[in-house]
Amino acid sequence: MPEALQALEANGSSAGKLLLPAPATTTMTKQRDEAQSEWYEEAIDDDLKLCYSLNSVLYRGTSKYQEIALIDTKHFGKALIIDGKMQSTEADEFIYHESLIHPPLLCHANPKSVFIMGGGEGSAAREVLRHKTIQRVVMCDIDQEVVDFCRAYLTVNREAFDSDKLCLIIDDARAELERSQEKFDVIVGDLADPVEGGPCYQLYTKSFYEHIVKPKLNNHGIFVTQAGPAGVLTHKEVFSSIFNTLRHVFKYAQAYTAHVPSFADTWGWVMASDHPFDLVAQQINEKIKCRIEGELAYLSGELLISSTTLNKSVHQSLLNETHVYTEDDARFIYGQGRACCP
Repeated sequence: MPEALQALEANGSSAGKLLLPAPATTTMTKQRDEAQSEWYEEAIDDDLKLCYSLNSVLYRGTSKYQEIALIDTKHFGKALIIDGKMQSTEADEFIYHESLIHPPLLCHANPKSVFIMGGGEGSAAREVLRHKTIQRVVMCDIDQEVVDFCRAYLTVNREAFDSDKLCLIIDDARAELERSQEKFDVIVGDLADPVEGGPCYQLYTKSFYEHIVKPKLNNHGIFVTQAGPAGVLTHKEVFSSIFNTLRHVFKYAQAYTAHVPSFADTWGWVMASDHPFDLVAQQINEKIKCRIEGELAYLSGELLISSTTLNKSVHQSLLNETHVYTEDDARFIYGQGRACCP
């Protein structure tokens, strides 16, 4: 076994690890090859796991804040793993990042400045910088190691990292926003999932949204955050709570979802503002054509409108949700992170 694989298997978190199956007993070549594959296993719940067949492990490390791995999967290509949770893959990260970035920027009349909380892999900044109106992007990620190895390995984002419009800050996003004298047209929460003991769950709370995020938005500003699994069986973990928390802080909160194949689930995002969202497919398509460099691979005006239509079960849960996310009353998705020590 390669040294990197041994290290990841020995030190994997409770949420994800590498598996080496027992030697094949069949004489069929195809089955033998599959049995001898190396696998990454992610625990979704106590009785549910997902497995991804691997070509190799490109990087594995434990930073001050979290466990990090970059693996090369046979089905999805390179994949970023943080605290045992799949963050994004080469094959379908465009779904997540187009859904995170373009809806709020397209709903804004003239977005010029954006603050990204997290986003260390650079994909969120890449999508923001495709907008011709953008003049300044501040990306603040707490973990230098995540940024360094994504910059080295994820070649698709090198142009974004090298952009003169990008200001990269290694710090806690909460602290940076608190002391910043700037206000922004759009603030983006491209954060790791809220797992117990992890570094990010405090950035999903009502007090953070109300006292730190909202005051740093310009007039007509928009906040957007990834909001975790949003499937029929998973949306009550954190998605409904994040939505309800944001509607207690902003006058308008818009939830929307998309299926992300590598996550094996529907994923959720929430936009929030004190001004209503103008969601008209034709107008969105015109903005995409005029504002954005290159073709989007996933999002269109029609798709954005449809993504806001939730199935009956999820829709009712969001309407009826009463939980407000606080530091003392937080919800977490399955898994365990590392303690945050800024």
